[in-house]
Amino acid sequence: MKKAISFIFLQLIISVSAQNLYKNVNPFIGTDGHGHTYPGATVPFGMVQLSPDTRIDGSWDGCSGYHYTDKTIYGFSHTHLNGTGCSDYGDIMLMPTMGEPSFDNKIYSSTFSHQNEKASAGFYSVKLDKHNIDVRLTTSTRVGFHEYTFNNSGQANVILDLNHRDKLLYGDVKIIDNKTIEILRRSEAWAKDQYVYARIEFNVPMKISKSKGDSKLELFYRGSEVAISFSKQVKKGEKILVKVSLSPTSYEGAKLNSSEIKHWDFEKVKAAAEQLWDKELSKIQITETNKDKLAIFYTALYHTMVQPNIAQDIDGKYRGRDNKIHVAEGFDYYSVFSLWDTFRAAHPLYTLIDKKRTADFINTFLKQYEQGGRLPVWELASNETDCMIGYHSVSVMADAMAKGITGFDYEKAFEAAKHSAMLDHLGLDAYKKQGFISMDDEHESVSKTLEYAYDDWCIAQMALLLNKKEDFEYFMKRSQNWKNIFDWNTGFMRPKKNGGWDKPFDPREINNNFTEGNSWQYSFFVPQDIPGMIEAYGGNEKFEAKLDEMFNSESKTTGREQVDVTGLIGQYAHGNEPSHHMAYLYNYVGKPEKTTEKVRYILNNFYKNSPDGLIGNEDCGQMSAWYVLSSMGIYAVTPGSVEWTKTTPYFDKATINFENKEQLTITKKGFKGYLKEVLAKSESNNTAENIILVPVIQAESKSFKDKLKVEILSNNKSDELYYHIFDKDTSLILTPYKRYEKSITIEKTSMIVAYVENDGVKSNIVSATFYKKPNNYSINIKSKYNPQYHAGGNDGLLDGINGTTNWRKGDWQGYQSQDFEAIVDLQSEKKVSNFSATFLQDQRSWIMMPTKVEYYSSSDNINFTLITTVANDVDPKKDENTIKDFNFTSSKPINARYIKVKAYNFGKLPEWHLGFPYNGDAFIFIDEITIN
Repeated sequence: MKKAISFIFLQLIISVSAQNLYKNVNPFIGTDGHGHTYPGATVPFGMVQLSPDTRIDGSWDGCSGYHYTDKTIYGFSHTHLNGTGCSDYGDIMLMPTMGEPSFDNKIYSSTFSHQNEKASAGFYSVKLDKHNIDVRLTTSTRVGFHEYTFNNSGQANVILDLNHRDKLLYGDVKIIDNKTIEILRRSEAWAKDQYVYARIEFNVPMKISKSKGDSKLELFYRGSEVAISFSKQVKKGEKILVKVSLSPTSYEGAKLNSSEIKHWDFEKVKAAAEQLWDKELSKIQITETNKDKLAIFYTALYHTMVQPNIAQDIDGKYRGRDNKIHVAEGFDYYSVFSLWDTFRAAHPLYTLIDKKRTADFINTFLKQYEQGGRLPVWELASNETDCMIGYHSVSVMADAMAKGITGFDYEKAFEAAKHSAMLDHLGLDAYKKQGFISMDDEHESVSKTLEYAYDDWCIAQMALLLNKKEDFEYFMKRSQNWKNIFDWNTGFMRPKKNGGWDKPFDPREINNNFTEGNSWQYSFFVPQDIPGMIEAYGGNEKFEAKLDEMFNSESKTTGREQVDVTGLIGQYAHGNEPSHHMAYLYNYVGKPEKTTEKVRYILNNFYKNSPDGLIGNEDCGQMSAWYVLSSMGIYAVTPGSVEWTKTTPYFDKATINFENKEQLTITKKGFKGYLKEVLAKSESNNTAENIILVPVIQAESKSFKDKLKVEILSNNKSDELYYHIFDKDTSLILTPYKRYEKSITIEKTSMIVAYVENDGVKSNIVSATFYKKPNNYSINIKSKYNPQYHAGGNDGLLDGINGTTNWRKGDWQGYQSQDFEAIVDLQSEKKVSNFSATFLQDQRSWIMMPTKVEYYSSSDNINFTLITTVANDVDPKKDENTIKDFNFTSSKPINARYIKVKAYNFGKLPEWHLGFPYNGDAFIFIDEITIN
């Protein structure tokens, strides 16, 4: 009997513990440093994220609207992003004040103290110092609930400012009665055209004490500047309660959604939010006595569940990618898909604990494909931001299909995946034709080649499941394209330019050939073919040594400063996603102890129970999903495969509670219970024939004066190389295809086309174009260009090759914080009349047109005479990338041997510019100087 009582008591303890898991959540984790999280109230995957805004300047560390180092709150808005690297949201901002109302945010804002601030799952509170107002916030899925306690008597105001954080395109405010307001906020930021409808309900009558808007109609305010103050005389200690429901579709949708909370009991709403969190957090229960570790784990799990966000009304209506209103039938429609981040660990985690939502996410993808023309890349509020690279929605779909998750149309998923892979944008046209992307084709060429190859493998897995043999073979072949950018001599993934390896090469350098990283951080991204990658490095021992070298190198990068690259262990960067799988690669060479060592180090050092407790951006749950999975001793190195790689669990015990009521218990001794998922094995017939690697076309430079030696190389002694030469000036083929035996010498502008053949199988065809310079001029550049933007060195400004608006491809020279000055030597005195220098503007990247360009002439290179000044006429606020030729033609020829070109830098970035808070200096980008 005593044993039975003890057992019942134990069960009671476990049950109580499970009901209070929300208490372990610390929403302040990640609000300091570069975590970019917010502390406010939300429910799992909810539409509303009701949180304070302390940052309204668009700064990088203020992407979520809040940073722990700030001392001022501007208001409480209802939408926020969790850990992103771009700023958006902050919709429908309310701020309680007292006295004379103002719409100046410097006046209506208030200081606050962290001592008077609290946050937990589903709840946030703070005291506003300026007017001694206590604020408490909680939410349901679609409704935010505010409680304001005015500790002084007088006129209380609730400020509604639609011109908050991002750009207001258009706002409507309709006064329904003295307690009810309807709002449309249409805004532009990261999402270019976002719609938020809202319904505000007060628990007491309010009067309009101040307003701003274009409409002359009574009780109706609209325009691009809209704000209203709602006021009431209050006694000391009096409360005003506010409910704000959101909808992406309509006023009617917001009204319908307001029915989620039909009462004014704040504690009841808060308790319901906590109950929702307990239900979700109880999907994984850990045994741990250390309160900090409990907080880290459950906050990590919490952070994986605050997005994606439900984006439909209660009746299923949602705003589609076509900006039309649709009805979700048989699934729930979501938004906020940070897929470049979350395909790696967050979505694999969802396949374990949230299969229903996984199917909902994929059904959302498929509707976006149908309504928007392609699968999402980085979708936000029914807008495609096209942020980041790849088409990683196919990874999510392939992973779900491999794991047998149902509830979506497999054939439609494959159709959509194949469509994304067969488009001709973002370097895909070159990738399909030549088997890789070069710098000439597209920026971030190495990263795109690698990630496209992985995504193609995912599509092949989908084809295999659907018995589509031709598609399987085609995409498996494409999945090997990573081999075409792997340099077998250096052992790194390297950028190619004009048919050959780009030089100079530094694997530590962060530049525009990689996405938020360098070659070290991308040279191990072949999750689809780890055995092939190990073989490319020379086998197990050499691959292990390469991993060791990465982890043991100096923790310093070169090139561009990249704020995302943090949490360095050697060149491993845990603060950004491309590194996340790397510690697990030791498992594949028989060194699991090294995986355990690295994983344990990361768990212990890069996750803390403190505001700066994340080593990098949370990135919509990815950083936290890594912790959740790794702490349980499992990780999905290859999403799209059913296999989980293993390591020693961090906790004594973790229990996964599956949706089918099954349980899996993980301890240091192993797995017990429902083993089907974590011990699954992949099919053994998932292979394809090796591709023949493309040749490397190599020369000293892209341009030459008299003649140029060109070599064609391959890495396999049994390869046969073939080429032909094409005259670019006459469009004639100078030589038919013939076998390459020795180096080629060219004396005119030519294109060399080449391929490899081995055992009757051909590689893709590659080409390189070499330009004979139009003259023998030389140049002496007095300014110092940024090493990132060298355009091939000094001669790059006289080679007759013009850059495009995509400056990231490397064809422009960049100069920051200085004027550009250079002297062109014509080699002898000549009559010249035409002077031209070409510049580029991309103001979003701090590249501005020079304010003016001056041309001088000289015969002795000492005494210069001003020829003319050409002023800039390009608007510095222009968003589109723009090229301008600062051209001048003299009515009379000028005798000169030396021509000086001086371009004046724009200077400090102005107050309207995103770089202003950083005291930013403008770049000058120049490509070609022409003198005739």
